[in-house]
Amino acid sequence: MTKTSHEPKSFESAVSELEAIVGAMESPEQPLEQALSQYERGIRLLQYCEKTLEGAEQKLRVLEGEQLTAFADEEAGR
Repeated sequence: MTKTSHEPKSFESAVSELEAIVGAMESPEQPLEQALSQYERGIRLLQYCEKTLEGAEQKLRVLEGEQLTAFADEEAGR
């Protein structure tokens, strides 16, 4: 994996890259320096994902008038 500091194109691409990092870090043959670099990138991706999810939650709060409600599909499954 190459060292990058750019922001992902989307939430989905960030999650996909995180999954790839986790898979690579599970390899016992990975050099320490590369593992640290990937860990650092993973932290940045995680922060991006958290920020994106917080933004989506805020939008939902605005749309729902500050009161989040369960989706109909979730209520039907309970």
